Parts: sequence; structure tokens; C-alpha cells
Amino acid sequence: MSQENSENVEKDLTQEELINDAENTAETTAEAGIPSAEELTEEQKLREEIAKEKDKFLRLFAEFENYKKRTAKERMDLFKTANQEVLQALLPVMDDFDRALAQIAKSEDEVLLKGVELIHNKLKDTLVSKGLEQVDIKAGDAFDADFAEAITQIPAPTPDLKGKIVDVVEKGYKLGDKIIRFPKVVLGN
Repeated sequence: MSQENSENVEKDLTQEELINDAENTAETTAEAGIPSAEELTEEQKLREEIAKEKDKFLRLFAEFENYKKRTAKERMDLFKTANQEVLQALLPVMDDFDRALAQIAKSEDEVLLKGVELIHNKLKDTLVSKGLEQVDIKAGDAFDADFAEAITQIPAPTPDLKGKIVDVVEKGYKLGDKIIRFPKVVLGN
């Protein structure tokens, strides 16, 4: 029984300590000018809750708007480059057409040349309508590794071609702003 009494006395002591601590905390917060929870009116509590919920809503709304913008941008980028593989597969066909036109132009057959030119122009127009553009690089331009691929260097035929493009071996193409095949060039050394 004495053990039970000592436990009860300990419980009473701890409860008294808690009450004293709570009173001391309330006094110190009142002295510091910080309103305690008891001093806040119901209206102030509701205003704080509304402000918290409004802030939470605004953050969530901003996050959703950013998500919408990001996905719309990703979708537009996907649509712009969706045909990239097909267009890359057709680039060797364009190269073959260019070589065929050069050879047919050497022949005397004007009707054959006219027919092949019509087919070439139709293919070229179709590819351009899908967003394919030729990279504009020609002999005499300054070499820029961001827009062309140097395959070899030769002694420059003239001093003004040193460090510049001497010949374009293979045309380059871009889809939108992205280069899908770099032009292959020869540099003057």
C-alpha cells in the first residue's frame, strides 16, 4: 500500500509541475507580448486558418500552372521532331536525287532531265512542308564546329581560304532549330 501511495504522490507532483509549467509559460508569453492560444479570439483563429489555406491553394495552383506549361512545351517539342526518324531515312534519297540530276544534266536528254527535276522538286517540297530545311553552308564560309563536320583538311588553294570551308561534300539538314544531319565539309589548311 505504501508503494501505491508513493505512486499517487508522484502523479500528483507531476501534475502540479505541469500546471506550474503551463502557468509560467503563459506568463512569459504574455510578458513577451505574444498572445497565447487562450487570448486568440475565434475570429483570429479562423483568419489564420483561412490565410494558411489560401497560401496552400495559391502554391498548388502555381505548381499546376507550371506543370501545364511544361507539358505543353514538351508536347510541342515532340510534335516538331516526331518525323525526325522518317526524314533522316529520306535524306540519302535526296542525296541520290541530287547526284542523278547532276549526271542527267550532262546528258543530252532534256525530257528525262525535266521529268527527274519534277520528281525531285516534289520530294523536296514535301520534305520542306514537314519542317526540313537545308543548312546553308558554302565554300568560302568560316568553319564553325557547331554547324558543320570537318571530314578532312587540304592545302588551301588560295590564301584567303585558310581555315575556311573549301568544299561541301554532303549537305546538312535541320528540322526546326535542331540539326539532324551536319554538313560534311573540307577545310583549307
